[in-house]
Amino acid sequence: MSLQPFNLQVSMFRINLSLLVFIAVSNVSMGHGLAPQPPGDEARKISFPDTAEHETLVFDPHTHSVFSDGHVWPKIRVGEALRDGLDALAVTEHLEYQPHIEDIPHPDRNRSFIETAEAAKYKDLLVVAGAEITRDLPAGHMNAIFIDDANKLYSVPDAESLKTTNAFRAAANEWPSQSAVEAANEQGAFLFWNHSWWSRDFPNGIPVITDFHINNIREGLLHGIEIANGKNYSEDAFQIALDYDLALIGVSDVHDLIDWDYEPHNGGHRPVTLVFSEDRTVESMREALFDRRTVVWFKNWLMGRERDLQPLLEASLSLEDVGYRDGAILSVTVTNESDADFHLRNLSAYDLHQHAATIVVPQHSSESLLVRTGDMVESVSLEFEVLNAFVAPNETARITLSSEVE
Repeated sequence: MSLQPFNLQVSMFRINLSLLVFIAVSNVSMGHGLAPQPPGDEARKISFPDTAEHETLVFDPHTHSVFSDGHVWPKIRVGEALRDGLDALAVTEHLEYQPHIEDIPHPDRNRSFIETAEAAKYKDLLVVAGAEITRDLPAGHMNAIFIDDANKLYSVPDAESLKTTNAFRAAANEWPSQSAVEAANEQGAFLFWNHSWWSRDFPNGIPVITDFHINNIREGLLHGIEIANGKNYSEDAFQIALDYDLALIGVSDVHDLIDWDYEPHNGGHRPVTLVFSEDRTVESMREALFDRRTVVWFKNWLMGRERDLQPLLEASLSLEDVGYRDGAILSVTVTNESDADFHLRNLSAYDLHQHAATIVVPQHSSESLLVRTGDMVESVSLEFEVLNAFVAPNETARITLSSEVE
């Protein structure tokens, strides 16, 4: 038997092994400093149009790195954010939970933000300082963003003598949760309740708002709530947000790689918060969040208050090429400028000619329709129910698209 195929396999193995070693060494050598410019992959980028009144900023306000229980350096988070087309990112480390404390001791809890900001220097990405207050109920987990100093949000006497994760966590939990909330607010932080349905706290997946949360909301110290985190969405959290006037927040809460958890190469994406901001600055984003001007983008669903969702839908969908081409049947094109594949149900006075009552307008694309208007008209208004856009749990949005007939 010829040895040529075997020798070829060995050679290819050596080439592939050399390549892997080169990539590994390169990644280690580039652990600090600026994030590299990501490869061009426009299909991966999360893109929604600006509304008539605001810029639409794509924000992931809850991620982790090796400075708490994540598994990548902050520089990787920046590279992922650039590839995903994010406008803003917060790397929010657990303050009390430090599982890598024996490997990466860092008495300055601002180190994660410093590394993230350094990696994003000269990049088109806003880096927001934040941290995660990590407690058991009744407080649960809360993110504080737009902070000045993470070190003031926890207190551990003799921290340097606590060398294990459990010892540090036990000591950190002695400081009252309320003190952490108040310390964050003293810095002007925006606080939101994380994964309120977490199975560790609520095994049935149904969150119950506690007196701790209610009191802090009433005092203006708790401002938002996650309704989408990772692969989970909670209608109950959505309703809590509406009942208590909290900002709607969507996050990745990523600990591993975005590519592993959300598979953007297969058309997936991280959950994000769409923030409707006066301009593209951290301060304007902060103002928008305190004004609750957000919509959550989770899988192929949009969730937001009608005040905020309606302008986004109007900026995303429009009618083009409206005219009678053959006879008295009107031809229209519905154009979609967003990342959502919009599922629409016709509620108009007119029936469609070649479609059933429901249609799909793919992301950044269009769908041609024939509309039976009966008599020829000079203008047309088509009303649709947007089946994958929600203004409240189980309550879908509606949109009317209008145009003059050519």
